[in-house]
Amino acid sequence: AMDNSSQRKILRVSPACEITQLAGEITSALVGDGPTLGFGDISSESAAHYAAVVIGTSGSSGSPKEVALTATALISSARASNKFINAKPGETWSLLLPLTHIAAVNVIIRAIELGTLPIDLRNHEGEYPKADYTSIVPTQLFRALNGDVRLLNHLKSAKTVLVGGASLSQSLRNQAELAGIKVVTTYGMTETCGGCVYDGEVLDGVEVEIRNGKINIRGPILASSISLDAGWYETSDLGEIVDEKLLVLGRADDVIISGGENLSLHAVEESLSKAFPDIQSAAFAIEDPQWGHSLQIAIVGEVSDELISSHLEKELGAFAKPKGIHHLASLPLLGIGKVDRKALAKGISHE
Repeated sequence: AMDNSSQRKILRVSPACEITQLAGEITSALVGDGPTLGFGDISSESAAHYAAVVIGTSGSSGSPKEVALTATALISSARASNKFINAKPGETWSLLLPLTHIAAVNVIIRAIELGTLPIDLRNHEGEYPKADYTSIVPTQLFRALNGDVRLLNHLKSAKTVLVGGASLSQSLRNQAELAGIKVVTTYGMTETCGGCVYDGEVLDGVEVEIRNGKINIRGPILASSISLDAGWYETSDLGEIVDEKLLVLGRADDVIISGGENLSLHAVEESLSKAFPDIQSAAFAIEDPQWGHSLQIAIVGEVSDELISSHLEKELGAFAKPKGIHHLASLPLLGIGKVDRKALAKGISHE
């Protein structure tokens, strides 16, 4: 029989859970006298005794996994984050993210660390109250700059707005800063307790190395459920260190080979967002007997196919001319921020 004393029961957190109740449950989970809290898609009934939180995530690969985080990892992450943005006791965080994601859990723990409760704005009606800090995904920033005035005012009034969960294009960042939003981009994943590199700088206690082009991370923020190589976690992201800052170049599987040429989907999206800041776009590939993979573009917003095609051809070369351009009402998302390229490819190939 299994020794159950080394296991903790998992209490699944409902996405609709009230913040005051949740703050109490998180505090118990961190101290160790309450059950492990499960967020997102969790099928396990129990977790290792050292797991304070377990998060179910589809990951960018789409296959579900459960990531176990210790109290040490979660508290290290919250303290390092508050320290980086110079947050002081008594200051406030607002919660604008769904409770299925590490980023939402982090907001709550950062607030608890400052001795406050997060201001719950998840399904808020009317004007937003002011908060010192908040955390959002690029899609929310895009909405704030394209018509959601209440969210825009809330973001403008904050001392710092963390933006993570997916890569933030330089043009959207510039728009945000021109509008008076103090943006800090975060890079990380569930396995690193969320963001652990802010504006290219590692948080306290975190180390980053590039090995074979891939970003490797070490530090107290790492999940206890992942395999490490001498303490290092190898991500599936490509990066480089430029002027002592981490530059994330996209995922290792973001590069497609079309007509024998290497083409980075990330580079295509960056180029489009610079040229057409008022639309949302996603680059994806479908298997193609002639090209190997053919480049496809999904667009939300008003722009002609000719403009898109000629821009990419001019900027990146003839092989970057898309083989298909698709106008959609919205882009399918994975988790809270990343565009689901697999869903796009599936949808197109079934047309």
